[in-house]
Amino acid sequence: MARINDHYLKLKAGYLFPEIGRRVSAFGEANASACKDKPIIKLGIGDVTEPLPEAIRIAMHKAVDDMGNRDSFHGYGPEQGYAWLREAIVENDYRSRGCDIAADEVFVSDGSKCDSGNFLDILAAGGGSSGGNTIAVCDPVYPVYVDTNVMVGNTGGANDAGEYAGLVYLPVTAENNFTPPLPEGKVDVIYLCSPNNPTGAVMTKADLAKWVEYAKANDALILYDAAYHAFITENDLPRSIYEIEGARDVAVEFRSFSKNAGFTGTRCAFTVVPKSVTAKSADGSDVDLHRLWNRRQSTKFNGVSYIVQRGAEAAYSEEGKRQIADLIAFYMANARIVLDTVAGLGMQAFGGVNAPYIWLKTPDGLDSWGFFDKLLGECHVVGTPGSGFGAAGEGYFRISAFNSRENVEEAMGRVKASLK
Repeated sequence: MARINDHYLKLKAGYLFPEIGRRVSAFGEANASACKDKPIIKLGIGDVTEPLPEAIRIAMHKAVDDMGNRDSFHGYGPEQGYAWLREAIVENDYRSRGCDIAADEVFVSDGSKCDSGNFLDILAAGGGSSGGNTIAVCDPVYPVYVDTNVMVGNTGGANDAGEYAGLVYLPVTAENNFTPPLPEGKVDVIYLCSPNNPTGAVMTKADLAKWVEYAKANDALILYDAAYHAFITENDLPRSIYEIEGARDVAVEFRSFSKNAGFTGTRCAFTVVPKSVTAKSADGSDVDLHRLWNRRQSTKFNGVSYIVQRGAEAAYSEEGKRQIADLIAFYMANARIVLDTVAGLGMQAFGGVNAPYIWLKTPDGLDSWGFFDKLLGECHVVGTPGSGFGAAGEGYFRISAFNSRENVEEAMGRVKASLK
């Protein structure tokens, strides 16, 4: 008889965003008439709403035409990504900021969410007490980091607050400016996200330098998620961990075209694995992770389509850069509307300046799901309960700026009328 991976049974009943979707659907069905008059507006999941920039669409149309001609047709591409896209990534995202990254250290993929989970394939599983790795995550945190470690067996079960045994939780709160504190002991793998999802906080160069120093001193690996780097507006804040001296020896970076260029439905991202990053084998010797990740991708991944990669390449054209800048400015203007609204209602709010998320303290002593129910029931507006991101997220709530201007203004008008 076939056996399942029992670690999946330790997962909480539903991944956060499908659970939100289930609750919203149930509410809509039970209140169909009211929702017809006042449609539900979703400011929960971080999905973009605006069209792909024109420069990207033009490049993809041309790529489709290429596929209709024998001389320019493309079949299987390189699993690591086409050289022309990897070069464009390095030139625009890294060399331009003084980062020492080579094109062959970039691996193009179909999503940073996928890569952040798949990277566990090349790391020892079982948790620190079983000869595997001790994993540190921020709390609150993007749920994928936690759930994928549960799936591979790096944790025990969860307690009533949703904290899994075996993980080291680094609380990020208003008291520490949502900046993760260094662990008190030794950990092996550290997940960092900046700009942070869900809090919208951004780590400074000094903050990152402490983590690079810690990783070097403890032979630790940093898995750095920079999916929202393009939303940083303050010039002195780092866009990449590789802006920190020595980071290429201890860090892997995940990036995505999803939020800046609108690729959530198009799917293109990349992971940077410097050749100088190593981890220990069972016999204690150093093994470079670049080689292992290349082997993993070559075995389990057939690459991103030629058409999509041509679209991603166009994101680095002059027109593409200008159009993406306009797109980001649009979403950040939405964020300002949300931030001004909730602040005007006397709520304590964070983020919304260097990230498309507003992280607010729930009012009137409501817990996270209680505030979710209040907004849905009274305003027909959907956000994300902070407790879904971890125990330290209880009492907080995330609102996304990803929607049309009309919907954001309507949603905030409803919130203002209901909570004034």
